Amino acid sequence: MHALGEAALLCELPPPATLAVQQRLWALMHEAAQWPGVSEALPGMNNLTLLFDPAQIDADELELRVLALWPELQALPAGESRQVDIPVDYGGEHGPDLQAVAQHTGLSPAEVVRRHSGGDYVVYLLGFLPGFAFMGGLAPELATPRRSEPRTAVPARSVGIGGAQTGIYPSVSPGGWQLIGRTPLQLFDPLADPPTLLRAGDRVRFIAQSVTL
Repeated sequence: MHALGEAALLCELPPPATLAVQQRLWALMHEAAQWPGVSEALPGMNNLTLLFDPAQIDADELELRVLALWPELQALPAGESRQVDIPVDYGGEHGPDLQAVAQHTGLSPAEVVRRHSGGDYVVYLLGFLPGFAFMGGLAPELATPRRSEPRTAVPARSVGIGGAQTGIYPSVSPGGWQLIGRTPLQLFDPLADPPTLLRAGDRVRFIAQSVTL
């Protein structure tokens, strides 16, 4: 753990990120949010940031409370878990990096699609962009490093692989993930309630509605 300024404490765990660890972080988030002096608990990938009022609790005391509680925590779902199916058009103009992922993994493009669409994923957190869901559950053999030269504008709704994770760009944005497909679903609508299609704890399946090899 280490301080982020005078009013924030970052509680960070070493990789790899796993669902069990993420669920314990959700449990810590739930408990810490109720502590006097803690104004907000923000989950990240393998970490939790606690925002606090130094006039009510200092960083050392807060750290001791976290260390004392952590061994007792049980995995906790982020909330009501939903099953969300995401249709995807794989390859071609929608997935310009499918061939690159296949080359890196030693699998055929068709096999990359089969394994990616055959996985069961869990949303660990939303971050980077409104509605961008970082998901765990990618088959280890599909893990592929980010592009050496990020794109300046990734098309909205692009499905990508970045290292050991998969995710969907909700809007046009710079990005370095390997793009393997695109979904017609809207991931973020600021006028909707809720504004994001996905939320932490959701279980996700990708459904191949077309494949261009």
